[in-house]
Parts: sequence; structure tokens; C-alpha cells
Amino acid sequence: MIIAIDGPAASGKGTLGKRLAQHYGYRHLDTGVIYRAVAKALLDAGHELTDEAQAVKVATELDPEAFGHPELKSHRIGEAASVVSTIASVREALVNFQRQFAADPPGAVLDGRDIGTVICPDADVKIFVVADPRVRARRRTMEARARGEEADEALVLADIIRRDERDKNRPIAPLKPAPDAYLLDNSQLDIEGGVRAAIDIIEAVRAGRSRG
Repeated sequence: MIIAIDGPAASGKGTLGKRLAQHYGYRHLDTGVIYRAVAKALLDAGHELTDEAQAVKVATELDPEAFGHPELKSHRIGEAASVVSTIASVREALVNFQRQFAADPPGAVLDGRDIGTVICPDADVKIFVVADPRVRARRRTMEARARGEEADEALVLADIIRRDERDKNRPIAPLKPAPDAYLLDNSQLDIEGGVRAAIDIIEAVRAGRSRG
């Protein structure tokens, strides 16, 4: 089974993806980490984020071992990744990696912004997670402070709104729910509530198919 989870920044899709993978015994891929790893490699090498040739080179030579680097969670890398992800050739270079991950047994949960629409359009279950921007800004600020980083909630909110617009309006793989995606509004749910809601969606889909 392939479970696709999409949604905007700080909507909780990453945490949800991890928990669902644990629940079902599947593998999990936070596809945003891939773009963050590309962005970090470009910055570390002193390249411009808009250098398409270098970005594609990094994307095709990406080492999955780099996905666990703690700096990938930083605001700086997140902003950089948002720029890199708009480069069509970079997205193309990373499609096969993501699709192969999804296809390998025993099953996979992938979260990102174009999983249900581009990467895995035939996913068994598609969930589009949303949350009020102010709620997302509060969560992101608390996460940053928990890591010992300084964070201004008003600035975080402005950044989230800016990223939402960039993600929704980019010409390649814009952020939008797949036609057959289930909407999960995470605004008033804690982690456990969000996980339960997602499991309910998945089990309803499985039950419907078994009856069919």
C-alpha cells in the first residue's frame, strides 16, 4: 500500500507520515528532506540556489545518508529548499528516487507537496493536510525554540504565508489536493487526534475496497 500525504509547510504532515508508517509497519519518506538536502549541499559548496546545472548535479548524486543531518530542520535550509524546489529539472531528477521508494515492499508513506498529484498519482490513499496559518506559525515557532533557536512568531507567520503562495503558484507541481484526496484539517487537532483521523480515513478506504 502507498499512502500519500500532502500539505503546506508546518501543517503536521511530516509527523503524521512518521506515525502512520510506524502504525502500519511501512517505510516513511519525508520528501521535503530531499529538497532540503539538495539546498544544503548547494549552500555548503558556495553555489547559488538558482544555479540549475549545479542543483541537478547535486540532485542526481544525492546520498540518502545526508537526510539525517540536523541542520536540515533549520529555517535557513527550509527557505533555501523552497527556492530549489521550483526548479523543474531538479524535480525531474528526484522523481524516480521517490517513486522507487514508494514501490518497494512492504508499503510506504510519503509526505510532501506533490505526492498525490505527481509522484504517486495512483497511491492507495491520498490525504491533504491543512491547518490555519496562525496555528502553523505557532507550532513552527515552538519547534524552533525547542531546538534552542530564536524565533519571532510574527516573522514565522509572514514566512509561512509567503511560502504558501510560492508553493501554490509555482508552474511545476504546484501545491494542491489531488481530486481524490481526503481533506484533513489539523487546526484544532493535537498529534494523537490527527493520527486517529488519518487512520480512520485509511481504514475506511481499505474497508470500501474489500467490500468491492
